[in-house]
Amino acid sequence: MNGFSPLVGRTLAQVAQVGTDVNVDVGPAFGVVGGAVGAFLTTLVVGAILVAVVPEYVERTMASVLDEPVESFLYGVLCLVAVAVVTVLLIFTLVGVLLAIPLGLVAYVVWAVGAAVAFLAIADRLVGRENGWTKPLLVAAGLNGALALTGVGGIVSFGIGAAGFGAVLRDWLG
Repeated sequence: MNGFSPLVGRTLAQVAQVGTDVNVDVGPAFGVVGGAVGAFLTTLVVGAILVAVVPEYVERTMASVLDEPVESFLYGVLCLVAVAVVTVLLIFTLVGVLLAIPLGLVAYVVWAVGAAVAFLAIADRLVGRENGWTKPLLVAAGLNGALALTGVGGIVSFGIGAAGFGAVLRDWLG
């Protein structure tokens, strides 16, 4: 046993020295730009799928976001807080971890759908869709990406996403 301890100590010291030689500095700009690109692509892809598969649902939910923005926002924020609390509580149980992961994934998908619908509602008001959904999709994705690119815009983007999240959940939960 005594012969094993110095070997472990030397190995750990060597590993620690190797770790100190690595210097990765990506910078905060990379994270912001990556977040903006992710927001743009998520809105574009999810929105395109929605308008291709369920355009009536998109129009109905867009109308809900535009007609009742405050109610949709409050419902979305409250549901988001509830999902976060339930997820944290589930993580503290052994069996709950198996439920927390799918709950988080479902919440993310519903958020992406809601945010895409809310940004499409804004884009539709800005540019209309006389020539189809392409222009509103690109404007919606551009708005979300541009807002995510700035600090204050991220808060606005969260608010818009929460309104869409709330509208989707109000529609699904009745």
